Amino acid sequence: MEPTIKHSPNGLHRTLIFTPHNSVSHDTHFRRNNQAKYLSMAVDLPGSETIDSDENVLEKHVAFFDRNNDGVIYPWETFQGFRAIGSGILLSSFAAVFINVGLSSKTRPGKSYPNLLFPVHIANIKMAKHGSDSGVYDAHGRFVPSKFEEIFHKYARTSPEALTADELDEFLKGNREPKDYGGWIGGLSEWKILYYLGKDKTGLLQKDTIKAVYDGSLFEKMAAETAKKKHK
Repeated sequence: MEPTIKHSPNGLHRTLIFTPHNSVSHDTHFRRNNQAKYLSMAVDLPGSETIDSDENVLEKHVAFFDRNNDGVIYPWETFQGFRAIGSGILLSSFAAVFINVGLSSKTRPGKSYPNLLFPVHIANIKMAKHGSDSGVYDAHGRFVPSKFEEIFHKYARTSPEALTADELDEFLKGNREPKDYGGWIGGLSEWKILYYLGKDKTGLLQKDTIKAVYDGSLFEKMAAETAKKKHK
């Protein structure tokens, strides 16, 4: 028996139909030789997103704050990380409390009791994704290029490669899901801190800066620049 594929009118559903081997046509041979093409078509169905890599970029985003590289981020490490990239004591303290208290329990699945040291487990960081976000990280922590580009396509009007403070506010409002107050606060805090730390001298948050924060490379760069300034 040889399978053939029957397509529905809208092209979204396929049904396997088995026919005797001796009735296999040239069309079957054509399909075999174009298997890769059919696989790529499945990826590009409406509503799907193309992913460049299966790498968990969200883990890279937070790894900088794991100061002893043990896979767990404690509040004092978050504080140290923010100080390393040039943040003041007040902002660093706020970030340490806000981030660790907010994310710790989400990265400790199955635990019915809180850990008062508020550790954030990097391996489970994808579970800490909040609502009302941009969708640039998918549910597996992977980077979605189309969602990243969508930010600038929709909101970058002053410059195609950057966001102003007002455009950033519009972007945050556009992400809001009804009554998702926790997601609103999470998104607002993250992006406002990024704007404060990452904007250029003209008040623009550049596209390259935003992309670098998604994979964590911005933190390494800022830490190197801060250390250089201290040694001048």
